Amino acid sequence: MTSFAVLVVDDDFAVARIHERFIEALDGFSVVGTAHSGSQALAKARSLQPDLVVLDLYLPDIGGLDVLAELRSDDATRDIDVIAVTAARDLDSVRRAKLGGAFRYIVKPFSASKLRDALAEFARTRRQLDTEAGVVVDQSAIDAIMHGGRVAVANAPLPKGIGEATLRRVVAALHAADAAASATDIAEATGLSRVSARRYLEHLTSTGQASVAPRYGQAGRPELLYSLTG
Repeated sequence: MTSFAVLVVDDDFAVARIHERFIEALDGFSVVGTAHSGSQALAKARSLQPDLVVLDLYLPDIGGLDVLAELRSDDATRDIDVIAVTAARDLDSVRRAKLGGAFRYIVKPFSASKLRDALAEFARTRRQLDTEAGVVVDQSAIDAIMHGGRVAVANAPLPKGIGEATLRRVVAALHAADAAASATDIAEATGLSRVSARRYLEHLTSTGQASVAPRYGQAGRPELLYSLTG
C-alpha cells in the first residue's frame, strides 16, 4: 500500500502531537514533519515535499489561508494537498479555503472519525488520480473525483488476492461485531489468518466500505479497529 507523507501544522504543540500520533496510527500515512508557524510550514513543505499538509488556519505569523495561497503559487509546492483544520466558521474563510484548493475544511473541535474519514477520502482520491499517463476516464469517474472522491465500488473488479466469498465473510463478521473490531477479532470470526484478515480490512477501508481508528493501550503501537461505514 502506498504511504502518503503528511506535514502537520498547528501552533499548539500538544494538538500537533495528537494529530501526529493519530495519523501515524493509520495505515498508508506517515508524518514526515511538524510545524508550529506559517513560515515553518512553508519552509518544511518546500524541503520535505509531503503529499498532504494538515493545516491549522490560526498561526502566529502567517495565517493558514495565506500559507495555502503561497503553497499554490509556488511551483515547488502547488501539487501538495491541504486539509484545513480550524475554529474559524465564517463563510469568508471557507470560501478562501475552497478557492485556494483545500481538499477539506474541518472545524475544531472535531471527532477522530471526522479526520480519519477526510484522510481516507484523500487517499482514495489520490489513488484514483495517480494512474498512468494517458488513462482516459468517463464522466462518472470524473464526477466522483471532483465531488467527494468516492467511486462506485460494488461492481468494481476485486484486486488480486481478494476473493469475493471471503470478502463477504469479512463483511458479515464486521456486521456481527458488537463494536469496532480488530484484525485479530475478524481472523477469529472467519478462520482467516490475522495477516489475511488485515488485508481484507485494508481493502474495505481503501474503498470506503469500512473505517479505521486507533485504540491506544498502555504501551507500544496502538491497535487498529475497523467498522463498516454507512
